[in-house]
Amino acid sequence: MSIKVAKFRDVADGLQPGQFAVGEREQVNSISDVDPMYKQLMDKPYACVMSVIGADGRPGLTPMWFDYEGDKVLVNVASQRSKTNWIRQNPQLTIIIVNPENMYHWMSMKVTVEREILEDDPAEGAGVTEQLNRIWKKYIGQGDEYALRDPSIEERRVLFVCNVDSIATFGKS
Repeated sequence: MSIKVAKFRDVADGLQPGQFAVGEREQVNSISDVDPMYKQLMDKPYACVMSVIGADGRPGLTPMWFDYEGDKVLVNVASQRSKTNWIRQNPQLTIIIVNPENMYHWMSMKVTVEREILEDDPAEGAGVTEQLNRIWKKYIGQGDEYALRDPSIEERRVLFVCNVDSIATFGKS
């Protein structure tokens, strides 16, 4: 597996010619090989924004929790939401994580859904619930179980397991 990384020129060390353009490009074998300055964005409880193409052909943006395991980005959504169908119709997503303390330090990823796992799946469904509970703890820090299921329905979750196609990085922490 090889992932393209575009490193944008930033102004963290002052003005420079060609700022805000791609300065360098490299290939990494794994997301664990990403520069630690950017990998920390994935590991801290920073919200991300996911973009998926909606029914009207325009990007739909959703702030959400970010999770990954190994080299896969994990997107856990409620099955009844419109964006779940949008992902199925166009399984190419873009995610950006912005450092909340410095908006000029960010990392974006273009990912493609490899497969989906339904929470009701007899073989793998428990893993969907476990992943949801794990990110609940990461972001909320209280309780052992995700506590935001829609009480008006029997909400079921879908986990989209995604390959990382490319990464763009900008700024310093």
